[in-house]
Amino acid sequence: MYKYFTLLACVCLFSCNSPKKETQTETQTETVVTPVEVWPHEYQAISQLGDTLYSKPPSENMLQQYEEKKAAYESNPNHLDNLIWYGRFTAYTGDYRKAIQIYSEALQKFPNESRLLRHRGHRYISVREFGKAIEDLEKAVALIEGTENKIEEDGLPNQYNIPVSTQHGNIYYHLGLAYYLNRNLPKALEAYKKCLSLSHNPDNVVSATHWIYMIQRRMARNQAAQNYLKIIKPDMKVLENTSYHKACLFYKGDLELEDIYPTTGENNPSNSALKYAVGNWYWYSGKTEQAEGIYRTLLSSDDWASFGYIAAETDLAKPYNMR
Repeated sequence: MYKYFTLLACVCLFSCNSPKKETQTETQTETVVTPVEVWPHEYQAISQLGDTLYSKPPSENMLQQYEEKKAAYESNPNHLDNLIWYGRFTAYTGDYRKAIQIYSEALQKFPNESRLLRHRGHRYISVREFGKAIEDLEKAVALIEGTENKIEEDGLPNQYNIPVSTQHGNIYYHLGLAYYLNRNLPKALEAYKKCLSLSHNPDNVVSATHWIYMIQRRMARNQAAQNYLKIIKPDMKVLENTSYHKACLFYKGDLELEDIYPTTGENNPSNSALKYAVGNWYWYSGKTEQAEGIYRTLLSSDDWASFGYIAAETDLAKPYNMR
């Protein structure tokens, strides 16, 4: 009888323990991704002035590049770089909501990946969800603490095919913008100062300095704003951010208004950036009527995802009281 119970106990122990170990091993290697809610509308966002915002159809070239990134993703959907590039090119086609969905699902697989948070934060800015952008980008800041700052490859390369920004710099840049649009100038200034401290090439210097100058002026710190312009020189080898360079030279007095203000030409992010820079200069110079005129001209274009457009829209929807 004793031998019978001993044998029975051994059989039970084996049958209970062995499958459990196998199940645990399978669970550790399998990633379950819960589908993220799909954006149910044809429009991408509603502006702060109440307008529905639709994206233009992408070019054939952009669609081709998008299909290549999508195919790479579908061949290996658990590869982090494939996820990032699929999301980036989805956004380039104008489908910012789908890009956010891609990043959200990817973050279930890689919850502590700062690059996913950086790109999703950017696209939350595009669709006017500034609070969510700040949440993502602040988390990204915490995750990059003590890590190496690497060059971030461009999705849409400049004419020289030379990347000009870094992963850490882009996180702080977009965080500064999100705070600026959310009307927290002290936090925006703090983020752009950190961005400038990470800048090691002229492109990053002029872009960060541009925002720092505008914020300081809005905070009535005119001398502090002027001090930051000392590092701006006409002969800086700026490859990409030429609009910000021109704006800084204008602030400094090296260029006249007619030298930088684009009254004609195609609407694009560069033109929008310069138009907003001029409108903002009028604004903090006390010439609100001229500023609002430029803002409304800017908003008559279809370049609604550019930062200059979003900032002009914000100034009209939520005027900042500088007094």
